[in-house]
Amino acid sequence: MLSVTQMPRRRMLQSAGAGFGWLAARGLCGAESAPGAALPAGPHFPARAKRVIFLFMNGAPSHVDTFDPKPALRRYEGQQPSGKLERPSKGSGYMASPFRFRPYGDSGVVMSELLPRLGQVADELCVLRSMHTDEPNHEPGLLIMNSGHPQPVRPSLGSWASYGLGSENENLPAFVALSPGRPVVGPQLWSNAFLPGQHQGTAVDTNERDVNKLVANIRNSSLTLIQQRDQLDLLQFLNRRHADRRQNEESLEAHIRTMEMAFHMQSAAEEAFDTGRETQQTQEQYGDTVFGRSCLMARRLAERGVRFVQVYYVDKNQKQPWDTHNNNNSKHQQLCADSDRASAALIADLKQRGMLDDTLVIWGGEFGRTPYAQQDKSGNPRKAGRDHHNTGFSMFLAGGGVKGGMTYGATDEFGMHAVENRMHVHDLHATILHQMGIDHTRLTYRHSGRDYRLTDVHGRVVNDIVG
Repeated sequence: MLSVTQMPRRRMLQSAGAGFGWLAARGLCGAESAPGAALPAGPHFPARAKRVIFLFMNGAPSHVDTFDPKPALRRYEGQQPSGKLERPSKGSGYMASPFRFRPYGDSGVVMSELLPRLGQVADELCVLRSMHTDEPNHEPGLLIMNSGHPQPVRPSLGSWASYGLGSENENLPAFVALSPGRPVVGPQLWSNAFLPGQHQGTAVDTNERDVNKLVANIRNSSLTLIQQRDQLDLLQFLNRRHADRRQNEESLEAHIRTMEMAFHMQSAAEEAFDTGRETQQTQEQYGDTVFGRSCLMARRLAERGVRFVQVYYVDKNQKQPWDTHNNNNSKHQQLCADSDRASAALIADLKQRGMLDDTLVIWGGEFGRTPYAQQDKSGNPRKAGRDHHNTGFSMFLAGGGVKGGMTYGATDEFGMHAVENRMHVHDLHATILHQMGIDHTRLTYRHSGRDYRLTDVHGRVVNDIVG
């Protein structure tokens, strides 16, 4: 029998640590992962989109001022809408958009003058004009759009994508949420809920410019990387031995994998999150705003194998900047200018780098805004806003195998209700997963005695918009 000094390192570790302990050590030596770990299942069929970037306009943009022109609002301006309303009229009735609409690109996609840069990439856009959702209030609306359910403790869309596919870069998480501060609802929007812990979105506060402050505690102030590696090796070895006595404890497995990921991120995050490494021309293309830098950061992360990036449009002084209950017109001018520049830059940049074909970009909010006015407290009609509106609104998709240069669906003549090719949020989620190579009916997770999925018992893939 070999002595300890003669014994090869791997065999010594195998003898010293039983079960998961040895398998963990093998993992640290570059061998395969331990069985029982929550590994991604992989795609059900060839994917058109390897990755997703979701540009989320917190507060809900007005569809009738951006992507859905409604001349009838001018003809009937001031008249009160009839029928049952999700949000009762609080103002002077129908309010026409003051912004001109015109066709853009070779395809002639009609959009507002507020979005001239997106007009330059119009042939890449698939504008969805028939979106609808269940709730007209922010919290449940945000939860539905981000997790498919109006109540908390359901996994987010990005977490489901991570669970189904994993990351293409072992040094970076599969799911990253970029937000300047904490939006309404907060971490639940990127929560893993009952999915294994490594599928939780990694939150990055994009108010920070210093790359070492973007992700909290990314650097250890006391230990070097070599010292941390030695410490983590021992800790992970003990964790595996502990897990070996508690078979199928997914929370333990998730904790072990999360600690390892946190260590790897120290070497990769500084480079990946540092938009200052881009050329001055590229930085100017996106714009020197929080949202502009966030979109550029999203491209850098997608380029490095992050599967799902959520970019929240949140102002440091306002968690719902697109929630234009007053001054709708002036606020949309300001908001659209920033969003238009960065969103169009992202699409153009992805295309120029050959990434748009397999990167799906999504743009939109939790719902839309009413075609009728919400009166300002001052009573000044020039300061009128628009209320929440969930029965018909617009979003757009670009890249990732989705047909470009097209408009899908329609609302009625006033923009009140989706009436043609109606598309629910569940249908959007099913289509997103489909483009990523996932059958939404088969991506399930058993919890509390039943199988859960992102779309619950709903959802259909909208084949008309995919290539």
